[in-house]
Amino acid sequence: MEKPAITDTPIHPLLERRWSSRAFADNPVPKAVLRSLLEAARWSASAFNEQPWRFMIATKEDEAAYAQILDCLTESNQRWAGNAPVLMLVFVYTTFSVDGSPLRTALYDAGLAVQNMVVQATAHDLSVRQMAGIQLDLIREVYHIPENVVPVTGIAIGYRGDPESLIERLRAREQEPRTRKALTEIVFSGDWGHPADEVLSNE
Repeated sequence: MEKPAITDTPIHPLLERRWSSRAFADNPVPKAVLRSLLEAARWSASAFNEQPWRFMIATKEDEAAYAQILDCLTESNQRWAGNAPVLMLVFVYTTFSVDGSPLRTALYDAGLAVQNMVVQATAHDLSVRQMAGIQLDLIREVYHIPENVVPVTGIAIGYRGDPESLIERLRAREQEPRTRKALTEIVFSGDWGHPADEVLSNE
């Protein structure tokens, strides 16, 4: 199943094709492909080249490690994410390594790294579904997370599967049209909330 973005202006085909499915096929992700996703993330930009992101990863081949990550997801996410061949948790260091001062852009930097990973995954016909629904306290306990490290999100990676494998509520959401806010709602100029008409106008 494909759900390409219906854009107002042409964008790169990889960005157009990117879509976060919840339905995953049984096919494992080859290790070389998985390494390419992680390498793409490694080469992301970050403030002062701090690279504050860290990933906890498991494939279904390692049953214990996979179950450990799956248990750290909320129950609603466990219902479908357990079909993905790869699960990950994303973390960030909240302080600079050189002096321990606050790293204000840590979350932004981690988002850039994951987006690199998502684009690389799309090039391999993989789907990447990110999850805010993770159990923060459990993650800290299970993985002995340092105080200056914060769990951010969960990620499921795999080849797209049949939406019929999902429960009815999620199956319906899987088939809904994709939508986004208009550029005039998110791109401003001159003052907050004032659309950047000079840039956004087709004239």
